Amino acid sequence: MEHSSRKFAAILCLCAGIAIFSVQDLILKLISDRYPLSEAMVLRSLAAIPCLLVLVRVLDGGFPGLISRGWPMMLWRGILNFLAYTAYYLALAALPMATTVALYFTAPLFITLLAVLWLGERVALHRWVALGLGFLGVVIMVRPGALFDPAALLPVFCGLAYALSMVMARRMGQKDSAAAMAFWGNLAFLGCSLGLALAFGSGAMEAGLHPSLSFLTRAWVTPTATDAALMAACGLIAAVGLTLLTQAYRIGASATVAPFEFTFAFWGVLWGWLFFDQLPDGMGWVGMAVIIAAGTYVVTTERADPPGKEVF
Repeated sequence: MEHSSRKFAAILCLCAGIAIFSVQDLILKLISDRYPLSEAMVLRSLAAIPCLLVLVRVLDGGFPGLISRGWPMMLWRGILNFLAYTAYYLALAALPMATTVALYFTAPLFITLLAVLWLGERVALHRWVALGLGFLGVVIMVRPGALFDPAALLPVFCGLAYALSMVMARRMGQKDSAAAMAFWGNLAFLGCSLGLALAFGSGAMEAGLHPSLSFLTRAWVTPTATDAALMAACGLIAAVGLTLLTQAYRIGASATVAPFEFTFAFWGVLWGWLFFDQLPDGMGWVGMAVIIAAGTYVVTTERADPPGKEVF
């Protein structure tokens, strides 16, 4: 019973974290033609610090938990997350939101493979079937073979880097809390974002560039009050979302949690429809049905796992 409760809690944390993070993606997509990525990330990281300190206080019982022997590894994991999300946000500036989300969905496959190769987790056949179905649904939705924009490689790189980060969370979770990992990861985000600002903040390289590169190299500008509030809101979103995602991979086996990454597709479609007047075509709806079937299959086959064994 306890084992099943941990699985359910991990899946719930992941789905909630995915939903929350999708709002940050929407905000960054909306501002990507007016502000540089580094400016949005710096404001987001600064706003996240007090939120993360509150989470550490509430979830870990105090600040001493932040100082552990594992903090250097938590920083390195934060840098890996920074690379993943930077690639993803740069893709958002050039590609439709649903396309970017769909190409990112190489992540669950990478997570499962890394969990087998690095963590030694065993993956039952129905888990592979669920992953295969989910990925097939994404391919049906977007038909990525029609893409020729080099930016299409960015979300795939994001998927690999994100997978490495979450498998690290699974391994580090025996010693470090989700809130502590999120806090140190945010500090890495802040440091790397300031580095981007120093490198590209003048805007000298922006003219005539691809939309992704323009988002990277655009000069800093004074934001409007509304845009500043939106970028700062990303700090709260990141603090809560990253803590939930990290917690999911801390307490749940990677192959159990990974198929539910595909729920991100629905948020991409919803925001694309509401804010950019974009809806999937007929095949896109077929793909969504396949994704739903994959998630349902994972839930219903929980009962097929042998009791008392860590078979995922």
